[in-house]
Amino acid sequence: MALTPIDSNTRSRGLLRSVDWVTVFLYLALVTLGWMSVCGASYDFEQGFNFLDFSTRSGMQIVWIGTSMLLGAFILMTDDRLIESASYFLHLFMLVLLVVTPFVARDIKGSLSWIKVGPFSLQPAEFAKFTTALCVAKVMNSYGFSMAHWRDFLLCVAIIVIPMGLIVMQKETGSALVYASFFLMLYREGMPGGILFAAVSAVVYFVVGVRFADEPIWEGAPASLGTALVLSLSHLFTVMLVRAYTPDHKVAARILWYGLGAEALALLFCRYVIPFDVTWVMLAVCSATILSLIWLALRQQLLRYLYIALFAMGSLAFFYSANYVLNDVMQPHQQTRIRVLLGLEDDPRGAGYNVIQAKIAIGSGGLRGKGFLNGTQTKLKYVPEQDTDFIFCTVGEEEGFLGCATVLCLFLALILRLIYLAERQPYTFGRVYGYCVVSVFLFHVFINVGMVLGLTPVIGIPLPFFSYGGASLWGFSIPLFVMLRIDAGRSRMQH
Repeated sequence: MALTPIDSNTRSRGLLRSVDWVTVFLYLALVTLGWMSVCGASYDFEQGFNFLDFSTRSGMQIVWIGTSMLLGAFILMTDDRLIESASYFLHLFMLVLLVVTPFVARDIKGSLSWIKVGPFSLQPAEFAKFTTALCVAKVMNSYGFSMAHWRDFLLCVAIIVIPMGLIVMQKETGSALVYASFFLMLYREGMPGGILFAAVSAVVYFVVGVRFADEPIWEGAPASLGTALVLSLSHLFTVMLVRAYTPDHKVAARILWYGLGAEALALLFCRYVIPFDVTWVMLAVCSATILSLIWLALRQQLLRYLYIALFAMGSLAFFYSANYVLNDVMQPHQQTRIRVLLGLEDDPRGAGYNVIQAKIAIGSGGLRGKGFLNGTQTKLKYVPEQDTDFIFCTVGEEEGFLGCATVLCLFLALILRLIYLAERQPYTFGRVYGYCVVSVFLFHVFINVGMVLGLTPVIGIPLPFFSYGGASLWGFSIPLFVMLRIDAGRSRMQH
């Protein structure tokens, strides 16, 4: 069928009708509240308040907001087919830039991720998330692609992991971890849930193993509580996978009850008869479970049993390497932050200082807050990085619990709206790209707010639309407006 010619005026009116203005409104609301928070965090009692003074943080943030809106308008006027066509080129260019960055960047607090461009500094890692999302979406939209094919799946993983590794080389671990959020999109597109379950299990093993590594099961017991808990969790998680992914549910029941019975008897014998390291019995139970799964895989010729056995073996290997990773792989400041988060160390003047001051600031705001520009913790500069990574404490102090709840509800509304936009896309490219944007926003909000509240490690990632800086604001605005443009073009064909 031939396409009906459309003049420029009709195209403009059609674009205005097609743009999702609900998302635009949410964006403007978050950007406005973000600017107010930057004003509150950077306000100086002596200099007063003049938001048109571009020598101040609040004045410069207006510049970044204005340029972000201009970029957004430009993106909306660009053909979405051109954006899709340029996906590979943009990602390749960004990978080259990531390779070059450590050699030309200035050392800022140990990070080699900022490039000086005239009077400004840009962080390529912020924009690499956008190009990675485009590249993954383009690959998954190609003819014959299927998540069921391991070659296609591993190609997507490589596209995600390569920029992640390059950013780690810039000593920006926090920015690199953001790329792990793309696996939420892969799960939506058909990645086996067992892979996501394995990743979550690894985090649980690490936290439990490190947190309780030096605590005995009971006073005087030779066994470590952390080791016993991880071995029990490994056994339990293995049973859950057998129950979920294999046809014979009786197998899972037998593995569970036999294993629990052996562990319970060993604990009772150790407690009341002869003290010994009961973790050896638990390790034997796990080993027996692995061998039984391998035997079932051979007997029934069902590879799922073998995959679950590999999960169990990987669980043990990961746990026993956790302390090595913490003590010998991670940097000293990363080790300290994790130990402080888990309550293993108390460092109120060092690694724990930021979080302690942020909690004080948020708590002092009460229900309604102290009012705009009336905060004390932030005005007296008690909170380091209070207008960038820890800007949420300014919201809590000045706007109180109600302000924090409002901001989080706006983020929730934006994320839900983006999910809605992604789901209504007629093509894989738009849907995959939309879920990539959703994953990145969700990760940033969850980790940043959790970091300020002391619930997640301090890894130094910004809060979207709130943290000060052009690189941050552009890095979130560009992907959002690209999604709006893709959504606006979904019905451009007129028959």
